[in-house]
Amino acid sequence: MEQTPQPPIPPRDLPENAPPKPVAYDANGNPLYAAPPENAERGSSNPQVVYLSRPIEPVQPELSAEVKERHEQSRKQYPALNLSPGEFIISAVRRHPIGLFAPVAITIFLIAVFASVLINFPLISEALGFAGSVEFGPLLLIGFLMIILFAIGGYVAVWVYLNNRFFLTNESVIQELQMSLFARKEQTVSLANIEDASFDQHGIIQMLFNYGSIRLSTEGDETTYRFTYVSNPKKQIELLNNAVEAFKNGRPVEQ
Repeated sequence: MEQTPQPPIPPRDLPENAPPKPVAYDANGNPLYAAPPENAERGSSNPQVVYLSRPIEPVQPELSAEVKERHEQSRKQYPALNLSPGEFIISAVRRHPIGLFAPVAITIFLIAVFASVLINFPLISEALGFAGSVEFGPLLLIGFLMIILFAIGGYVAVWVYLNNRFFLTNESVIQELQMSLFARKEQTVSLANIEDASFDQHGIIQMLFNYGSIRLSTEGDETTYRFTYVSNPKKQIELLNNAVEAFKNGRPVEQ
């Protein structure tokens, strides 16, 4: 027996102003709608604009006579440094002289060997059995040139070593790195960006001669700076930490 399809039931007419019915409820019992009610309050579509202005000529802080004097002294003593107005050097750290032992010892050894060979060449040639077969004049010239080259190389090594310096000012830390004769690098870190400062001393030699390395880490990019062969690293770190604390707390940084 075939069933006659029933016509669809027309939706009940709702009043035009009837509020929408919620489709679900949240954990607190608040109704959830499939679409926001038409009469729901909406935020203002006009954004609030805040204007910021910066003076064309900022007011320069007034510097005391002592700060001006120390700034001028620092500029005269270290003319290559880029110091801002009112910035002065608190501590200038050079590498410990013990780091010169290796290059100086190697240079002296090589010069002594070549000089000894040239002086004792007649005896050496006679002992080896080729006396008279080698002219001494050209050999002496070559040996003399080699001694000069070794001396220049040793001087350059000492110069590069001594030109690695570390400066602490009342505003920043400046590190000059001389990697070679024609390679130089300068790094400047504001005291406000220094997060941690520490020193390391390892072994009986470093403890006996009181030298070590300084390590700085900065905020944000987490960059680490290291300066080796520092004389009395504990004292330098104390000065640095005191300067950083005073700078961050708004106190004048003093030596």
